[in-house]
Amino acid sequence: MRLPDFVVIGAMKCATTTLATQLAALDGVFVSDPKEPNFFSDDDVYARGEGWYSSLYADAAAGDLVGEASTHYTKLPTYPQTVERFRGLLKDVKLVYVMRHPIDRLVSQYVHEWTQRVVTGSIEEELERNPWMIDYGRYSMQLEPWLEAFGADRILPVFNERLRSQPQQELERVCAFLGYTGVPAWVDAGDQNVSAQRLKKSPVRDAVLNAPGLKQIRRGLVPQGVRDWAKGFWQMTSRPELSDATRQRLESLYNEDLERLGALLGHGLTCENFKSVVESTPMTFSSARERV
Repeated sequence: MRLPDFVVIGAMKCATTTLATQLAALDGVFVSDPKEPNFFSDDDVYARGEGWYSSLYADAAAGDLVGEASTHYTKLPTYPQTVERFRGLLKDVKLVYVMRHPIDRLVSQYVHEWTQRVVTGSIEEELERNPWMIDYGRYSMQLEPWLEAFGADRILPVFNERLRSQPQQELERVCAFLGYTGVPAWVDAGDQNVSAQRLKKSPVRDAVLNAPGLKQIRRGLVPQGVRDWAKGFWQMTSRPELSDATRQRLESLYNEDLERLGALLGHGLTCENFKSVVESTPMTFSSARERV
């Protein structure tokens, strides 16, 4: 069976789609379609079997590096069997974990869930009802099972902030970790998978707008300004704001997790210094650094 050489395992809303798109654009790299098969996390997908999963890579050329990128793989406590299933099939895989300032990530996820109609209330209300959204940004908590199962040498930490400020350098670093022997070049394709630009799900609206012939008529007769105005009814036009009390509570919770993450990376991390620290230098996990 053809199986992936690498997997981008998360985190959600941290530029995993952007990274996967950049890797897929390289000669000699094959990324699955769909990009996020969620095979090891979602029970209904896992039930399709190893043959189905292997078939996702059947079109890769001999010698290609092959991989996928599923953020469901680092969504504890939602998908607790992921690591165990990985170990049963992908013993030598290399893993990439992308992180971002945890509160920025959380707000972006809320917007995403709002467009998907998973949540409908204010961000304050939904965080109380759905603590799993907070958990997805507790990076050390998400990573610890992976580090125990695969070891620090097989997991590369990447940060959204540095990927944005030093894209070419970070792509080169990822490719070196994966064992890519070509010459990687970052392609400026704009932001991928930006939640704020999505329209809230509406099956009725989509059925009407995508009816045969209607899309062309609409584009020909309705001015762009009017179409943009109409989209505003289905988009979150202003970024959600956290109250001071909620932000302080989140910072306290995330600082505990970031302290553990910083210990793994050899850098002190807090919500306050997160962006400046992760932008300043590429990082590896401590045991991997000790072997260099």
